[in-house]
Amino acid sequence: MKTAFAIAAHPDDVEFAMAGTLMLLRDAGYEIHLMNMTSGCCGTTEYDAATISRMRREEAMAAADYAGAVYHESFCDDLAIFYDKPTLARVAAVVREVAPEIVLTHSPDDYMEDHMNASRLAVTAAFVRGMPNYVTDPPRSTVDGNVTVYHAQPYSHHDPLGQLVYPHMYIDVTDMLEQKCEMLGRHTSQRQWLDDSQGLDCYLQTLKDLDRQCGDMSGKFQYAEGWRRHLHLGFCEKEDDPLRDALQDRTFIANH
Repeated sequence: MKTAFAIAAHPDDVEFAMAGTLMLLRDAGYEIHLMNMTSGCCGTTEYDAATISRMRREEAMAAADYAGAVYHESFCDDLAIFYDKPTLARVAAVVREVAPEIVLTHSPDDYMEDHMNASRLAVTAAFVRGMPNYVTDPPRSTVDGNVTVYHAQPYSHHDPLGQLVYPHMYIDVTDMLEQKCEMLGRHTSQRQWLDDSQGLDCYLQTLKDLDRQCGDMSGKFQYAEGWRRHLHLGFCEKEDDPLRDALQDRTFIANH
């Protein structure tokens, strides 16, 4: 069975930016996997770190279960995702275990460092999947085969300098919107926190607004998720585009 792996920074990041595409790949016959690198320990104004970390782990597992995804444990605290050797060795071990054909991850340019560092780590972990002299933590055997990496839209669809980011490819998620909201709704601890910290007036509505904005950018779909395909060198063949192949009836290739 072909496998797709969504690698994100925090619990609920997949839900906002990637969940529609991930669940569509599930429906297309892919085995889907999900990993949040952090525990979510800073996502609260109410609880201590240990309490919120436990709550968010349970929420993330419930969300993965709803989506039919294999859940992989986090191993960092919030704001402690660094592009360093120990962290890369941990991420690379999981990538070798999953051996995905498709990796979905954050934009390389986003509003916060955790997202950008998670993206870099996911890319390099995919790159070293077949290098026998690169030792993972824990040690895992190398895997053969091509992998194609896709970057989601940055949060708000803008880079850190406020420039609008246009996807290479839009995926129609209009009829997946309620499933995305159901999945995000498992993260109940974040409702008040996101309102307090970022002024997100109802995080479920924010999800819908982001997907509607992406749909408007496409000029074709009502609600969409956007993707940019990582350069093929070191990962796959130049013409490989398994996400487009799997979801071709729902894709629109942009000419921005």
